Amino acid sequence: MNRFYIITNRIKDKDLFITEQAAAYLRSHGKECFLREDFLSGEGKYSRSTDPAMIPEDIDCVIVLGGDGTLLQAARDVVNRQIPLLGINLGTLGYLAEIDTQSVYPALDCLMSGKYEIEPRMMLQGRVYRGDELLDEDIALNDIVISREDGLRVIQLDNYVNGAYLNTYRADGIILSTPTGSTGYSLSAGGPIVSPAASLFVMTPLAPHTLNSRSIILPPENEITVKIGPGRDEKVEQAVVYFDGDTRVPMVTGDRVEISRSQKDTLIVKIHNSSFLETLSRKMSNV
Repeated sequence: MNRFYIITNRIKDKDLFITEQAAAYLRSHGKECFLREDFLSGEGKYSRSTDPAMIPEDIDCVIVLGGDGTLLQAARDVVNRQIPLLGINLGTLGYLAEIDTQSVYPALDCLMSGKYEIEPRMMLQGRVYRGDELLDEDIALNDIVISREDGLRVIQLDNYVNGAYLNTYRADGIILSTPTGSTGYSLSAGGPIVSPAASLFVMTPLAPHTLNSRSIILPPENEITVKIGPGRDEKVEQAVVYFDGDTRVPMVTGDRVEISRSQKDTLIVKIHNSSFLETLSRKMSNV
């Protein structure tokens, strides 16, 4: 790899100290490295999103400095460019960002010498409908979450697979997760941990109001539809859908989310030779 672009979480690297050190190290080895112009001017100091049009052509790798949240945002921003991402964790716990601050230079050496692998990670495509009207659509690397809008109550969620009725959850909400997202919100809700090398959906109810509700694993070629049921006393229910905890779309009774596998994957650069289980054990022992 010879041409790099750096995306930084300015909250975690306020003065761009680590960012500029990484850029200087790459340049000292004859590589090209570009930083966000709005960051350098201070205008984009608190911006999480990256305009893919700002990324020069023929970039070999986007280096993401921050945590899993920063990497999730970067993945959604640059997915159409299909540029591999390397995450450097500046937070406390990261499953996606595998490099810590003590390993930055060795990781950069691996990038420059070709000692890495690129792992494709499945993404989700979600479309929100009201009748035949498309309200909004977006993609997610971790999960798509449908939950109540506000208040302490359960909502009715009617679930369909390929147009056939599957089940109904009365719960706080439902998580549709990728294998990458199985170590995120889905795990907190009692969902299974899945190797990111797999391709499948994990459907996990949030605080279901029954004793026999469990996660359901579905193959990636399926299309899953979640429809908002009526509220208490047949009132109109208020709900909301989130894409990777970012894009937020309000919903009401009768609205539905159609979820399928995205046509494009996120490309994650893997430096370490450790297996997923070794990485999982190391991360969980640090919790």
